[in-house]
Amino acid sequence: MPQITVDYSAELDDTFDRRGFALALHQLVAETVTTKVPNCKTRFRRVEESVVGEAPEGDAIVHISIGLLSGRTPETKLRLTEAVLVLLAGYLKTADDLVVHASAETRELDPSYRKN
Repeated sequence: MPQITVDYSAELDDTFDRRGFALALHQLVAETVTTKVPNCKTRFRRVEESVVGEAPEGDAIVHISIGLLSGRTPETKLRLTEAVLVLLAGYLKTADDLVVHASAETRELDPSYRKN
């Protein structure tokens, strides 16, 4: 815990510093929800194809999902989610013609969650 998943469009392969983002994200999460950095785990999933609204092309997506054990207040989860989107901007270097739709959510893990 925390379990973090980042889905991102293939168009961002060369312009998204994923490792740098994950390292900074782990620090941010640890500080915001009072956990330790070594507890943070992030996996990236490259999305080959996505469509946004009616855009014919040129749009990309990044969605960050953070799963936490229960007990955090809605305000803490909101503060984390907003900070994650601000942090993300520093790790995306995109061309002017590429529109990136970024989103994030912080949710509680199911009570059945276990780790080994």
